[in-house]
Amino acid sequence: MDFVYILIGVVFILLGFIGSFAPVIPGPITAWLGLLILHQTSFLNPNVQFLVITFIVAIGVFILDYFIPMIGAKKFGGTRWGVIGSTVGLIIGLIFLGPLGILMGAFFGALVGELVHDSSNQRTALRAAFGSLIGFLTGVLLKFSVTLIYAIYFFKILWESHHPF
Repeated sequence: MDFVYILIGVVFILLGFIGSFAPVIPGPITAWLGLLILHQTSFLNPNVQFLVITFIVAIGVFILDYFIPMIGAKKFGGTRWGVIGSTVGLIIGLIFLGPLGILMGAFFGALVGELVHDSSNQRTALRAAFGSLIGFLTGVLLKFSVTLIYAIYFFKILWESHHPF
């Protein structure tokens, strides 16, 4: 049964990495579920303090991820329309262009969102689109970093348990 837990935990860690880039999967929370599942194995005593702290970090990053693109857009003169456009563009870009579409979609989505909001000021729309992109990339970096740390802990815990597969 432990092998099944480990396998499911690895799947959640991998989904966490995907979720660092795709907005439909909460990356760090998904990776945290991998840690939680690993702690259900018979060879490991659950470390409740570790699980609570890592869960709080995952929730914190999840919440921050909603504000970081807005902060980036606002710093560069953008509006809520740019943030919404960035999110929609990211999803559309991912569907049609794959990983490259994430960046292009976020940028062009923010640009379109800002132009829909106020088509008279293209310079501001372009700056806001750039700000949304910077905010999005900051959020991705943060989610990816936390997920990577969780993955490292996952495999470190597994390695240190000396559990034969």
